[in-house]
Amino acid sequence: MGKSKVLLIPLIVCLFLQPCFGLPREEIQEFQTQWADKPVGERIAFWAEKFIGIPYDDDPLGEYVSKATVVTDERMDCMYLTFRVVELALSYTPEEAVQIALDKRFHSKGVLKEGRVTNYDDRFEYGEDMVESGKWGRDVTSEVGRTMKIKGSRGKDFAEILPADELLRRMGRLKSGDILFFATKPEKRKVGEIIGHMGIIKIEKTERDPGERNVFLIHASGKKGKGGAVKKVLLKGYLSKMDFPGVKITRFQ
Repeated sequence: MGKSKVLLIPLIVCLFLQPCFGLPREEIQEFQTQWADKPVGERIAFWAEKFIGIPYDDDPLGEYVSKATVVTDERMDCMYLTFRVVELALSYTPEEAVQIALDKRFHSKGVLKEGRVTNYDDRFEYGEDMVESGKWGRDVTSEVGRTMKIKGSRGKDFAEILPADELLRRMGRLKSGDILFFATKPEKRKVGEIIGHMGIIKIEKTERDPGERNVFLIHASGKKGKGGAVKKVLLKGYLSKMDFPGVKITRFQ
């Protein structure tokens, strides 16, 4: 077998048998240029879909935090996936995405020195803080459906969420690119978190009837130490099996 054929085999396997983990800079730039004029919600959903199949990040802190870097696209947990797809959707070059990350991932602003982030202790560790900051879209929870209050945490008396059954009835009000923040039951919280998971909405018209829509959730599905991957699932099916009482929803416009 010739040398050129040997070199082609890994490429063929990567293209047809398994995901290619991490996108080259040139490919990112090409997609950013192609999608520059699309609505921001569609851009967010597009980027979320590009990462389907990426392995789940088992690092308890998140590999991006442990390595003090901005981009770790080879593995993702639900927070990093949300961070990364929004940053890519709001930027027009890979370098601009890094600058947006230094703004949005932090309560104040990230500091990058010699290629390493020096202040990840100022990062958003809790999904509820992301929602309240306004950096991760406008809170549209109450616009989608009737909310309810659950017990709060970390100095908050309560949290207002959209119950899962109400979300199921109001899925028609969701838009591509919406971010769903799934609330944890108070008795199951481990570190005082109100939000225990998050993911991105992707809306698709059905082939049978263009007037009908399928509502998908793209999320990093897994548990620390147990593996998983970024997956795309029907939201209706996910809601029927999940153990979260409800969600908060943000939207970029």
